[in-house]
Amino acid sequence: MPRPCKRRFVSDIPEVSFFKPAGVRLRDLEEVILTVEEFEAVKLKDFMGLDQVACAEKMNVSQPTFHRILSSARKKLADAIVNGKAIRIEGGNFALRRGRF
Repeated sequence: MPRPCKRRFVSDIPEVSFFKPAGVRLRDLEEVILTVEEFEAVKLKDFMGLDQVACAEKMNVSQPTFHRILSSARKKLADAIVNGKAIRIEGGNFALRRGRF
């Protein structure tokens, strides 16, 4: 029986949770689902420029786990951009960490 996943800490829920290519009707689009913790990983590493150890500490996960979360997020984002898919941010296994970021 596998060990249950620890909740990953995130600073907040994204205000905007859906992105789509311009000029394509919504009903004609496929969607990629990005979890809230994947969004947080991209924000910390790529937007804020923190190193992976610091990012992992902020999310309360190990560095290898952070790397897996980030790799999954980047793969999904690349798929959406290359193949013209919509991106929806929702779900995941996370807890809000208020006042700590």
